[in-house]
Amino acid sequence: MDFELTDEQLMFKEQVLKFARKEIVPRVQEHDLKAEFDWVSWKRLGEFGILGLHFPEELGGSGGDVMTSVLAAEALGEAGVDGGLTLSYGAHTYLCADTIFRHGTEDQRKKYIPSLASGQWVGCMGLTEPGAGSDVASIRTKAVRTGDSWVLNGSKMFITNGAIADVAVIYAKTDPSSGHAGISAFVVEKGTPGFSVSRSLHKMGVRTSPTSELVFEDCRIPYENLLGVEGNGFMMAMQTVEWDRSALLAPFLGAVSFLIQRCSRYAKEREQFGRPIAYFQAVKHKLADMKIFLEAARPLVYRIAWCKDQGRPLNHLEAAVAKLFIGDWSLQPANDAVCLLGGYGYCHEYDVERVFRDSRLAPIGGGTSDVQKVLISRLM
Repeated sequence: MDFELTDEQLMFKEQVLKFARKEIVPRVQEHDLKAEFDWVSWKRLGEFGILGLHFPEELGGSGGDVMTSVLAAEALGEAGVDGGLTLSYGAHTYLCADTIFRHGTEDQRKKYIPSLASGQWVGCMGLTEPGAGSDVASIRTKAVRTGDSWVLNGSKMFITNGAIADVAVIYAKTDPSSGHAGISAFVVEKGTPGFSVSRSLHKMGVRTSPTSELVFEDCRIPYENLLGVEGNGFMMAMQTVEWDRSALLAPFLGAVSFLIQRCSRYAKEREQFGRPIAYFQAVKHKLADMKIFLEAARPLVYRIAWCKDQGRPLNHLEAAVAKLFIGDWSLQPANDAVCLLGGYGYCHEYDVERVFRDSRLAPIGGGTSDVQKVLISRLM
């Protein structure tokens, strides 16, 4: 495996860093405190090309590879962009738009991808339900074919971008007796009769990313809104894991880089007992532990991106290890950063408090750490 980055990739990452620090970071604190989605930053992401980075140019994208997409996501976190905006971006681009791109018909691609890639439309993916999270086969939302339509009934929970989405990829049972093989995927547009947002959820972290419950009550959609082949929904959902273990994990790596920079600067400026606290061994150890985690975690994410660029099938054991390691162990650098800054670390002024709250999602979203351990042991 060759993880050496090209000059073009390194240059692009630096461009994303500068762009984010100038165009997005100045508004992060305000929107996080208000728990508001930042539409201006969303528009900027679209204009810069990040929302459609890996899509082909003829569909409004930039034709970038997976590694470049990972570097862009990492750069956003390193710049200090909040986890809410990066979460919304990930769900929009990789869980919704990429699924349509990968499995949709030519007409579906032309209809949805350009507007999603530009940020004109917002996308979401609905899989989790009030009673079904890790156990995907137990979802209860049903889709029944009636003539030239599908009728959906059920609900989805914890849906990122649900309240603001123009386009949703929804997973439902078309053959309830077939378990995983009876799940199919559908494209549902905002404003479709029978499709509504029941409630929005208030969260500890990633507060700028709207999270909602979606409800389908006799929601009738055209037959051609079936995505891919009937019964292939579970396989399609699992393919998003490739992105979840690479581009969606990358902002957490970037956030640790952000913490290292913030804490190193503070440790050199803050004086106690007549000298900067950077001279104290306890502080040095915290900074060293942050760096150790970052250097250990980065190759796990890069390896998945590299394999995806090479066209290799996802190694589910490696993917689960990456998700578990970053999910669980990224909490420690965030906690150490708060402790290192003391009282300031507990206040919003220095941003580490926000990163601490945002990082708590890592061992929960996209597959809990407990489930990853089950997968790892089973695959071993």
